[in-house]
Amino acid sequence: MINLAFILHMHQPYYKNLLTGEAELPWVRLHGIKDYLDMALILDEFPDIHQTFNVVPSLLEQIEEYCAGTLTDKFLRLSHKKAVELTPEERGFIREHFFSADMNRVIAVHPRYYSLFLHKHSDYAFSDQDYLDLQVWFNLSWFDPRFRQDIPELRAIVKKSRYFTEEDKRVVLDKQTDILKQIIPTYKKYQDEGRLEISVSPYFHPILPLLFSSFAGRDANPQMPMPKAVFSHPEDAIWHVQEAVDFYQKRFGCLPRGMWPSEQAVSREILPILMKAKLNWIVTDESLLWKTFKKIKRDGRILYRPYNIRIKDESLTVLFRDRYLSDLIGFEYQHWRTKDAVDNFMHHILKIKEYFGETDCLLTVALDGENCWEFYRNDGRDFLRLLYSRLSETSYVKTVTVSEYLNNNSSKHHLPALATGSWIHGDLNKWMGHPAKNIAWEYLTQARNLLTEENLLDERLMKQIHVLEGSDWFWWYGDKNKSFDELYRIHLNNFYIMLGKKPDVDLNSPIDN
Repeated sequence: MINLAFILHMHQPYYKNLLTGEAELPWVRLHGIKDYLDMALILDEFPDIHQTFNVVPSLLEQIEEYCAGTLTDKFLRLSHKKAVELTPEERGFIREHFFSADMNRVIAVHPRYYSLFLHKHSDYAFSDQDYLDLQVWFNLSWFDPRFRQDIPELRAIVKKSRYFTEEDKRVVLDKQTDILKQIIPTYKKYQDEGRLEISVSPYFHPILPLLFSSFAGRDANPQMPMPKAVFSHPEDAIWHVQEAVDFYQKRFGCLPRGMWPSEQAVSREILPILMKAKLNWIVTDESLLWKTFKKIKRDGRILYRPYNIRIKDESLTVLFRDRYLSDLIGFEYQHWRTKDAVDNFMHHILKIKEYFGETDCLLTVALDGENCWEFYRNDGRDFLRLLYSRLSETSYVKTVTVSEYLNNNSSKHHLPALATGSWIHGDLNKWMGHPAKNIAWEYLTQARNLLTEENLLDERLMKQIHVLEGSDWFWWYGDKNKSFDELYRIHLNNFYIMLGKKPDVDLNSPIDN
């Protein structure tokens, strides 16, 4: 029997500006109406499909604040504003930014939205009605297709297509909040019913090994160029893990069993932190298994099983995901016809069955649970429904939550050590080593050391530092991503404003030149 553990990771960066109280970008809200709830509700059609969803506390924190009405963003503010009252500057922002969706899979499938897109790239002067229609379509298009179809009010607005009213827009924006409010209660309900396990990531999604010490980068890749200043704050790694556990317990009524370390980045040094938090299991990438065992040839009999690692009297179960199958769903099948993609996945499952014969195994498929679907037809719904249907009908596959499997199958295999690295090439170069990444780390190190030197324990200052420790800012350095460079510098500048000091560096100029 193949025990198939799907682990789907739900994550967005922390967009909230702690000084203005406003999110700098709208992606938590918009992904919230597109993926997080629908990915759970689809399981109602397939009672035999059990899964594990991994959540990041800083994501759920932002969702809760949107639901409470205490968090907004510029896109949402301008969506609420009556089209006839928009200033020329606001109209320019809407015309430029309200087409932020996949052109082929989202914009082009709605004729009115597509016509507005074509007008944007001409000398066409938008009327008040055009701006109102664009306000509606930008927000409407981000809803998962099931919601646009199943919610009568949204279905009627889609059918109307154009000449929207301010009341139509209000309905669309109200339905966004309605859906956001259902996410956490639905996850808890499905977890209580045993159909879903919720695991957790460190609070603001930091790379734990690099918080412990910058030298983890060299452990993973001896050739990595290091920042001029070493960041070494194990206490911050402890904070992110323990705060995530506490946050989870308050929302879900129990302690989490599992953790997806941010970007599946691990090192032996962080294991005691995870063990002390009473976590039962973690998931990482298969490349770290081959690095640990120093194996060149991939071996399914070594990969498709859980491992136990002990340090003194504490232990932890480590799962290694099948990178190939995970990446097929995450990056490749979006380009295939739906049936061909599902046939291909099931072919791989059959080959694994033939390889193991009557021996049981644990196949871990772990991937981003949100971003890939916007590149699939119908937001991935066609693919997922056919895949879940085929898996439900197959006698030699059983989908399981991770804890469901571990409760019935104790780990018999010991892991003597654990290599340092992540799911990206088995190293940490995606977050450190590039000149721009290293400069960002040097800026962070300088700011963090100020708190240590002055023995400041201010809660707001510490929160801003922990936000700056998130992985997403460092990920994008080297790619000249203007938005994330600006976000990082906003967060860092806010720290100095809170501290009442002027930074020694120019935070008005891009780091990634």
